[in-house]
Amino acid sequence: MEFRSAQSTTAVCGYCQSTVVRQGDVLQRIGKMAELFDDHSLLQLMASGQIDGQPFTLVGRLQYRYPEGTWTEWNALFNDGSSGSLAEDNGAYVFSRPLAPRADGGVDAPAPPVPPVPPAETFTPGTTVRLRGRAYTVASTSTVSLLSAQGELPHLPALGQPFAMVELRGQDADEVLSIDYGPTLAGDAPELSLGRPVTLDALQMTGLKDSSEKDEKGRQFSCPNCGAPVEVKLAQSKAITCRSCNSLIDLSRGIGAELVEAEQKEPVRPLIPLGSTGTLQGVIWQVVGFQHRMGQEPGDDELFGWDEYLLYNARQGFSFLVDATDGWSLVKPVTGAPVTSNNGKTARWNGAVYQQQYQYRAETTYAAGEFYWQVHRGQQTQNRDYATGDKLLSLEQSRDEATWSAGGKISSDLVASAFRLEGKKDLLKRADATPFSAAKGIGIVQLVIILVVILIVLSLLSRCSCDPKVENCSTSSGARSSGGSFGGFSSGGGHK
Repeated sequence: MEFRSAQSTTAVCGYCQSTVVRQGDVLQRIGKMAELFDDHSLLQLMASGQIDGQPFTLVGRLQYRYPEGTWTEWNALFNDGSSGSLAEDNGAYVFSRPLAPRADGGVDAPAPPVPPVPPAETFTPGTTVRLRGRAYTVASTSTVSLLSAQGELPHLPALGQPFAMVELRGQDADEVLSIDYGPTLAGDAPELSLGRPVTLDALQMTGLKDSSEKDEKGRQFSCPNCGAPVEVKLAQSKAITCRSCNSLIDLSRGIGAELVEAEQKEPVRPLIPLGSTGTLQGVIWQVVGFQHRMGQEPGDDELFGWDEYLLYNARQGFSFLVDATDGWSLVKPVTGAPVTSNNGKTARWNGAVYQQQYQYRAETTYAAGEFYWQVHRGQQTQNRDYATGDKLLSLEQSRDEATWSAGGKISSDLVASAFRLEGKKDLLKRADATPFSAAKGIGIVQLVIILVVILIVLSLLSRCSCDPKVENCSTSSGARSSGGSFGGFSSGGGHK
């Protein structure tokens, strides 16, 4: 056993999985660690990189479980002996540094005491809190537990013992403040770390696994409902559907564990086939997931529906291509948290002020493909959509998590061209189609009659032919054509 860092108190043997604790010059074996869950990560021990001009090496690994799945944290050792953490999940990465328990009071002044961190149960997702003199938005509150560990670690929670984890997002800034309430000695304060989103390219990582190694370990198993073969193509997937019976299968416990499946009836056929690739905004995306969702505004009995395509790129992570009756949009989860007004009618992000367009309850009614979260039918969130010009913001909030996504509107012609669907241009047309213009020779009376007939036909069609449970349509009256057009579900790559 080799300890490279003076701060490391624990190490896990790579040969026999023994957990060793160091107390001074004395090593003590305290048990055996569980086997690692194979997440097919490109990262591995002894991979190296740099951040802010400081080189580091990955010397340890922690795998955590939370209700929606798992995530990984890598212990990064800097050349000066300090350490950081590289969190990996959802195709995104966040690099964090531990925060000292006291603020810096200067050379000649003693450090002023920092107010104690509130208990985990006092944080509510979506609310604003002040911590260490700064305002943050509560992004998530979860009960987590250690799943497995590897290598050299500054601390090690008890295997399988649940504890609280709270994640805060900087307001109008891409930063993550994590509060770890892991098991500590009596009187110890929770551990805080501050991080920001990064990419492997920006970290100049070397010593990564070959991508071919990841591909060779394709995961296959039999559908627990019909027995048909199911292949998992993405390392991050926590849910997948069976192509034979449309069952939605939970992968969050890993292949080989008990698979939980839910049968789906009334299958929905996406306009863009799963597996399709297309170039949007200079990035080659692959369609890996599809879900149909329904929305309902407060006090309104009518429902409206829309579709979301989950897009994946190995370097860019995940984005959402959203198809609603008022147009197409491309959005991506953000790490920071826009600042909303007291009444929630406006949101500020990256110097722009967005106006609230819609507020509604959203529910997933059908899913197909692979997803990096544990998607299931009936999954509900409370949503708010904001816009300024063609720029869009969306807030999705569940009981334990608040997620922001940002992006913009795109034309249906661009979608058709990107995915080589010129033959489906008419099916892809939405509210971005050219406005109706009268031909020469048509009088005002004839025009009014034509418009009245069109409105009657559209009203009958909306009442008789469109089922929002399985179609992209709106049954609400008048100006509102859809909601959820800016959506997406992701926690943005912090701890979760």
